[in-house]
Amino acid sequence: MVRGIRSLLAHPVTRGLDIDDPATTEQRRAIVRGNTFLRRIYDEWYRLIAASVPEGSGGVLELGSGAGFLAEYIPGVIASEVFPCSGIGIVLDARCLPFSAASLKGIVMVDVLHHVPDVRAFFSEAERCLRPGGSLTMIEPWVSTWSRPVYTHLHHEPFDPQAPKWTFPDSGPLSGANGALPWIVFERDRRVFEAEFSGLEIRTVRPFMPFRYLVSGGVSMRQLMPAFTFPMWRGLESWLGMWPKRWSMFAFIHAVRR
Repeated sequence: MVRGIRSLLAHPVTRGLDIDDPATTEQRRAIVRGNTFLRRIYDEWYRLIAASVPEGSGGVLELGSGAGFLAEYIPGVIASEVFPCSGIGIVLDARCLPFSAASLKGIVMVDVLHHVPDVRAFFSEAERCLRPGGSLTMIEPWVSTWSRPVYTHLHHEPFDPQAPKWTFPDSGPLSGANGALPWIVFERDRRVFEAEFSGLEIRTVRPFMPFRYLVSGGVSMRQLMPAFTFPMWRGLESWLGMWPKRWSMFAFIHAVRR
């Protein structure tokens, strides 16, 4: 039954495509730009991210830029991906960043951390590459009472809040994942993170947005609600924000290099 629901909800443009194929990312870029509801979500996310980047010297690196348009909010952002595709400035692996020490003032990403097979290696690289006062900012899936069954049964990516480790098999650039990993690192195992990566001070972990991304269809499902309902859903989410551990699907996470 769950498989049937997934098939019914799957976006017709990307149904059956290999998620690790760069052509799928190209298709997802078109979906984001063509879905007014979804684009407004990305507009909100990008404004949050842009506001977190400090002034001053250094570049801003975006990981996983393929389907997005963050350059409209952060001019000069270094757009990167794990494979070649259009609009990308550099192909790289987050576990081994090709930048000198203290050369970046920002590292930003949307829905990327949970695809990194070894986040410890990435956090070490972030500590090395960010200058003092530089920021690490991301929007990632989050574990809540509501999101747990949604991600577990309706989403195509693996989701395991009970995973004992911060790693998973390196099976593919996008197919390899644990959607619960950001919550594991910054909520369940936060003290471990703070002990191991004392150079990165966690400033904000804000769970939010339980419904809008889901009803927009995101980049892999059909749009479930028309664009004119966007303000209604935003209002509902604002009210439910009083109970983030129950009602959230994402989190805004912001850390600063000491």
